[in-house]
Amino acid sequence: MDTMIDIKALTHRYGARVAIDRLDLTVPSGGIFALLGPNGSGKTTLFRILSTLIPPTAGTVRMLGLDLASDRAAIRRGIGVVFQAPGLDKQLTAIENLVHHGHLYGLRGEPTRRKAIELLDRFGLAGRQRERVGTFSGGMRRKVELAKALLTDPELLILDEPSTGLDPAARAELWTRLTDARAAGATIVLTTHLMDEAERCDRLAILHHGQRIALGTPAELRAELPLEILTLTTDQPDHWADRLRSQWGLDAVHIDRTLRIEIPPGGVPASELVAAMANQVESITLGRPTLEDVFIRLTGRRFDGGDQSADSATS
Repeated sequence: MDTMIDIKALTHRYGARVAIDRLDLTVPSGGIFALLGPNGSGKTTLFRILSTLIPPTAGTVRMLGLDLASDRAAIRRGIGVVFQAPGLDKQLTAIENLVHHGHLYGLRGEPTRRKAIELLDRFGLAGRQRERVGTFSGGMRRKVELAKALLTDPELLILDEPSTGLDPAARAELWTRLTDARAAGATIVLTTHLMDEAERCDRLAILHHGQRIALGTPAELRAELPLEILTLTTDQPDHWADRLRSQWGLDAVHIDRTLRIEIPPGGVPASELVAAMANQVESITLGRPTLEDVFIRLTGRRFDGGDQSADSATS
């Protein structure tokens, strides 16, 4: 199967509000695919549709070669889902949560218990398997959720903001397990608002107001902006914004005490700007475009929802 998910003209409304707007998207089999977007972009609604929680208002979705509208039960047997909010039974132990989840998929006996123990061990819960989940921290519950989703060896693993509640060590362990699942042949689709998480994925779609505005590998998307990005922090942002415009013809995006300047190919050398500002500003950073820069260029808005034009310096 070359295509794991095929979405055509997908639309979903909550009353008068359009959460997903005629979305077309194809996710190939294998690899880790990110749905990247800020709050309100439609990624959580898309997750709910792909996880079979809600039917779309219009459009078609095919997953695992099956039609979501008519083959919902068969699709559920082939996917693993990790919700942003924990779905564990707090009165059961960690091992009991996994074993009972396996029962829903027809898994029985000692092999299922052994696999559950192995997964919990991998997530650093050795010695805690027979404790009630209600006594666990949020991060520990997240680990149990992830182990539960992997218990059935799903062809397609769908995760909503999987790093929620995890400390750095647990996040690293999560990505080790996701990489293992990918190597074993699973296709992984996750929603995220974290740029560093999206950078670790094989491919991603950037969503904005329920529409797909970009699609590709992280490197491909960043390469679409052949720029250098100069970021400076100063107590005189208005002064430097005016000087950048009058002396070098550069507009700066003004966010609090920080100025962000795009330097196009063939433009003023970055070294000239750095030399002019040396010892006069608090900090200067020069780098290549990030995925957030791609989002800003495509939407005119910062990823956190701010309007770029409202923050741009004016003369």
